[in-house]
Amino acid sequence: MARGPIDLPAKLAAYVAATGTRETAVQRRLREVTRRIPFGTMQIGPDQAAFMQQLVRMIGARRCIEVGTFTGYSALAVALALPPGGTIVCCDVSEEWTSIARKYWALASVSGKIQLKLAPALETLKKLTGPFDFAFIDADKANYQNYFERCLKLVRRGGLIAIDNTLWHGRVLDRRDQSADTRAIRAFNKKLRRDRRVDMALVPIGDGLTLALKR
Repeated sequence: MARGPIDLPAKLAAYVAATGTRETAVQRRLREVTRRIPFGTMQIGPDQAAFMQQLVRMIGARRCIEVGTFTGYSALAVALALPPGGTIVCCDVSEEWTSIARKYWALASVSGKIQLKLAPALETLKKLTGPFDFAFIDADKANYQNYFERCLKLVRRGGLIAIDNTLWHGRVLDRRDQSADTRAIRAFNKKLRRDRRVDMALVPIGDGLTLALKR
């Protein structure tokens, strides 16, 4: 759900995307299609997608989870980085948005790596059996802690959980903003910093990406 790199001028952000990533033609087409639809700003940027691909490769991930798929750009990025036989389970509730995802996954020849589960994510997560290597959480903020707890049970020791939107367009600092989503992000960030079950870092890419490595 990132709007773009934080505090990065538009021209410099474009340079990062053009020279700092290896976005495929299908990825680019999907990103452009998504940008034009309602809520299109919810997709991650090409820089974050490339970063996540590197993370997946570095930990040797084969089994992944995604909570919140939208039109499928982040899942496409992860699937492209997975080795033969690798899989990503995608949790979403929208047939409309994920129908776009299915089209571009097929165009990129990664449909066989992606298992789409159309149901409330917590229901899907409760049915899964670990271990998984990598999880990406990018869905409703009120359930971030619940998603994290379930993913932490599913991810192996040394596995990685990436949580999106943890800077929330800077609203985490605006004490006038007491909306439910903002309060949920603040509470999640505060609790995770004290959580000794993981090593963590909040990376200022996109709208803030927190990495939690299971100890």
